[in-house]
Amino acid sequence: MNPFSSGTRLRDMIRSIRGCKTAAEERAVVRKECAAIRAAVSENDQDYRHRNLAKLMFIHMLGYPTHFGQMECLKSIASPGFPEKRIGYLGLMLLLDERQEVLMLVTNSIKQDLNHTNQYIVGLALCALGNICSAEMARDLAPEVERLLQFRDPNIRKKAALCTIRIIRKVPDLAENFINSAASLLKEKHHGVLLTGVQLCTDLCKVSSEALEYFRKKCTEGVVKVLKDLANSPYAPEYDIAGITDPFLHIRLLKFLRVLGQGDVDTSDCMNDILAQVATKTEPNKNAGNAILYECVATIMSIEDNGGLRVLAINILGRFLSNRDNNIRYVALNMLMRAITVDSQAVQRHRATILECVKDSDASIRKRALELVYVLVNESNVKPLTKELIDYLEVSEPEFRGDLTAKICSIVEKFSPEKIWYIDQMLKVLSEAGNYVKDEVWHALIVVTTNASNLHGYAVRSLYRLVQTAGDQEILVRVAVWCIGEYGDMLVNNTGFLDMEEPITVTESDAVDVVETAIKRHSSDLTSRAMCLVALLKLSSRFPSCSVRINDVIVQYKGSLVLELQQRALEFSAIVDKHRNIRSTLVERMPVLDEATYSGRRAGSVPAVVSTSQGAPINLPNGVAKTTSAPLVDLLDLSSDDVPVPSSSGGDFLQDLLGVDLSPSLSQTDTNQAQKRGTDVLLDLLSIGTPPAQSNSSIPEMVSPSDDSKSAINVLEQLSSPSAPAGGVSTPPGSSPMMDLLDGFAPKPENNVPAYPSIVAFESSTLQVTFNFSKQPGNQQTTIIEANFSNKTFDAYTDFIFQAAVPKFLQLHLDPASSDTLPASGNGSISQKLRITNSQHGKKSLVMRIRIGYKSNNKDMLEEGQINNFPRGL
Repeated sequence: MNPFSSGTRLRDMIRSIRGCKTAAEERAVVRKECAAIRAAVSENDQDYRHRNLAKLMFIHMLGYPTHFGQMECLKSIASPGFPEKRIGYLGLMLLLDERQEVLMLVTNSIKQDLNHTNQYIVGLALCALGNICSAEMARDLAPEVERLLQFRDPNIRKKAALCTIRIIRKVPDLAENFINSAASLLKEKHHGVLLTGVQLCTDLCKVSSEALEYFRKKCTEGVVKVLKDLANSPYAPEYDIAGITDPFLHIRLLKFLRVLGQGDVDTSDCMNDILAQVATKTEPNKNAGNAILYECVATIMSIEDNGGLRVLAINILGRFLSNRDNNIRYVALNMLMRAITVDSQAVQRHRATILECVKDSDASIRKRALELVYVLVNESNVKPLTKELIDYLEVSEPEFRGDLTAKICSIVEKFSPEKIWYIDQMLKVLSEAGNYVKDEVWHALIVVTTNASNLHGYAVRSLYRLVQTAGDQEILVRVAVWCIGEYGDMLVNNTGFLDMEEPITVTESDAVDVVETAIKRHSSDLTSRAMCLVALLKLSSRFPSCSVRINDVIVQYKGSLVLELQQRALEFSAIVDKHRNIRSTLVERMPVLDEATYSGRRAGSVPAVVSTSQGAPINLPNGVAKTTSAPLVDLLDLSSDDVPVPSSSGGDFLQDLLGVDLSPSLSQTDTNQAQKRGTDVLLDLLSIGTPPAQSNSSIPEMVSPSDDSKSAINVLEQLSSPSAPAGGVSTPPGSSPMMDLLDGFAPKPENNVPAYPSIVAFESSTLQVTFNFSKQPGNQQTTIIEANFSNKTFDAYTDFIFQAAVPKFLQLHLDPASSDTLPASGNGSISQKLRITNSQHGKKSLVMRIRIGYKSNNKDMLEEGQINNFPRGL
């Protein structure tokens, strides 16, 4: 006989396939066998049909196509004998699924088998139907399955219940047909039938509110009695697992009670006693007992309020946290996260155990415990919990430090009782894991420090001590350099010394050493070195005796390959050498930064500007009253070097001088205001008088980024020139006139604002959109667009909505439309203004996607398009 003929036994084929040395050899064997099976199918070989189906199923499990054998399954199912039907139904479940159209042909065979006198054939049909039932089959065969729920044999009732679950999931409308039959299964004595019956009732409650109310009224007491009998039942070898009688049925009953009790006080009261009994009597030494306890806790936390039961449930979870099994501890932490919203006081009692879980060796447990600790923190326990977390931070693993540091910083910022404690904790974090701290965290630390005037000396001395021992933490170095630049004189003079501090002696040279060491560290990044240059400029005024040494350090970066550092070094060196008369005024301490505004900005609730809470002017140290419009990032010198410098910003000269960034992160309105008031900002910093009302002609032209080093000088030269025109700046009496920083660069003339042609931005058979462009003088980055919408049809449009989206380098602001109704036939139009700020002006052109929605004859209409034909120069 051919070894690969249709008469080959299944075991021989498996042996041949497993004996193959390569995948190609295996494919060859499978191809030969499939060819033999196809030949047998075409010859209608009934003798080996069951064997061919068995081999097809094995081939299918190997991943080869077997669709040609689907009809053989149907033929086997139609056979009268049980062996043929068994292999046919098995092939049906493996080779087909509910998406196959062939299933329509087998529906009648299954219906006949469901009514068969042989209970084993009935069981085969129920098993197949429960696995591959489609919605159409469910509707056709639901009556037969409902009848079988009352069948005399418990195995058939069990399979019918499982098949019913599949049916009601496919067709929820059929749920009401099975309510009475399912309720009768709850009275069964056979555990298998009872288990499937409880699951069926649970699923019915989820898909039918009518079934839920019925089971609450009619079956709650019966289910409670079943659970009580099960919990108090004597030893039963048939159902015993680790000394517990049928834990699977325990869990199903508890889940069913959870569904019944949720949102219903009366039903919850009926089950309180049995839940307390299960929670106290179940043995927790085995996994089976722990599984029951976990489900019992989940049920207690889901049903209506009972304070005593919930405390008992949380205590069980506390015991879980002491278990050696990581899985049990993990599920306990998950459940406690839910429990804390219900009874936080009870969870607080297990705070020490939860803290120990933060130090667990398992990473998943550490993360869940840390999230739970974060939720547990409040005003009363913030200090001890923060201390525990910071102590663990010192020995934590590197991969866990990021999450731990973020949580500690958030806790300290949110619940800090006093500023000195906030500063102490943040400095501890920076010294231990400063490289993991995000930018907004140390920005906030600087904001808080500037607001605590009585702690300026304490903060700078603490940072000086820490930077000596933890100089490898980049963020700590940045904060230390910033504070030494601002409060270096307080460090040297021991100003504001507190009783708790240890005496320290710091000379001017020591303070400069810290900044010089930081700027020369090979690991310092661009931001840190730029901040060091600013700090050195400020120290040159605070420490006149070190001025020459500081200038020598600055001069070293005049030839830096990094343009940012080179530009700062050139300008700062010129200030130190040639403009000593204005240096002390130029490097005055930064004004107090408003904490409330900064916190609101981080939360996204206020514009990105610094202002006082009352909106009053901030009194700067030099006595000039200044309106509060400067961006916080400017005051902190926290410019992002990866953001391109706008080529037409009215504040570029301030960026060049002080290393600040009037970046596109500002809102468009604030950017325009900052650009208009750029000269005022510089005048306030220089303390050289207040200019008269600003006119368009007095706004100097800003040049491209390659000419940034000239732009600051142009403005200063224009402001300081004795022959400045009216509207310029007068030199205050008694002060020497300002001089050009780089000797002799003339101011550039102002460019006229160009006019841009209108464009048809979008046009369809029903709608036309026209864009008109304009710009504000001196602000080339921002384009104001007036969009006009015209209706080309004979039907008026209502509920008109215009939406637009732009890439990240653009910022878009939409004003409200003039109307939401667009008249028909062009008899009127809707206008809407857009304001776009291009942070890549001169490098990238505008681009926009639009979406227009409206109703026409009560039908929702939607039109979309992309606009790429903007005029050049926008």
